[in-house]
Amino acid sequence: MVVRGRTIPQDKLGEFKLPLGKPIKESDLNKIDAQNILITVGDVVSLTLRKHGTLPDLSIYDGKTERRTMTEFAVLAKDESGDEIVVKNPAGMITCEMFDAVKNALTRKIARICVDGEEDLAVIPCILLSPNGTNIIYGWPGEGMMIITTNDIIRERAEKLWNTMEESE
Repeated sequence: MVVRGRTIPQDKLGEFKLPLGKPIKESDLNKIDAQNILITVGDVVSLTLRKHGTLPDLSIYDGKTERRTMTEFAVLAKDESGDEIVVKNPAGMITCEMFDAVKNALTRKIARICVDGEEDLAVIPCILLSPNGTNIIYGWPGEGMMIITTNDIIRERAEKLWNTMEESE
């Protein structure tokens, strides 16, 4: 399947500001089912889980938090085992490169995706491509962390968002 990149139309921005999943407290991170695939999206979330002794199957990060440079996770990640790839993904977009990177990470066990640009929307391909029961934890600016456990209902919501986006190069 060939996937073209997608861009959020300006008149649909509000739909992408609604959270997917539910809030999770740092104190509840140890309750996550270790048998399920675990994906983190965002530098702070990826770092926080590691500080709690949990190494996600996949971490997607961009070296920033709330648009400010954040190097602590990037430095830590350089010392970890597992493959890392770098993809370009501008803000407000999901490039075909990002979509393919998530797909390949889930099938080839790539441990990290470093994003040159913005990783926030990577949650959508993670939901669309991961099997049911996958836990995806991502940062919600100003609110903390959110957790999604993939199932048909959340996948349908992600598909609606995906289909709302306009195809781009």
